[in-house]
Amino acid sequence: MKTWYAVHTHPRAENVVVNHLKRQGFDTYLPLFLKQRKHARRIDWVPAPFFPRYLFVGMNIENMCWRVIRSTVGVVNFVCSGDKPIKVSPSILGILKNREDENGLVRLGGKLKTGDQVQIIDGAFGDSIAIVKEMRGLDRVTLLLKLMGRQMEVHTSLERILPID
Repeated sequence: MKTWYAVHTHPRAENVVVNHLKRQGFDTYLPLFLKQRKHARRIDWVPAPFFPRYLFVGMNIENMCWRVIRSTVGVVNFVCSGDKPIKVSPSILGILKNREDENGLVRLGGKLKTGDQVQIIDGAFGDSIAIVKEMRGLDRVTLLLKLMGRQMEVHTSLERILPID
């Protein structure tokens, strides 16, 4: 039975690792999303890893020589407990795959609407719970965040929040 494991890679080496692992016969999953890139007064939307420096490998650890993955170009190591790789819950991968669009890109924010609860995943307000006040364009959102007994407006991008189901 195939189980999924997380692999830690060198910076910006995720696609190289995927190509090398596929050539070696391993099943891989690299979730991607559209990320805004600004350069020279130009804004582009480019596919980027959902988990920078991480990807998933599916294998039967009892039947395969999984240690060769550690010596693959671009791989740092497995996410381990001791010397054994930690299994990734199939439900986590299922959630990511269910949020993919027709191009295989993970949709951020899903179908957020006013009043939805979200969790801020990084920055100064990381791990805070907020309420969506309004959507501002394709990638921006205004949130209501409770701080020091008051509600404050916070503007952020969709890539920095996760909806709470």
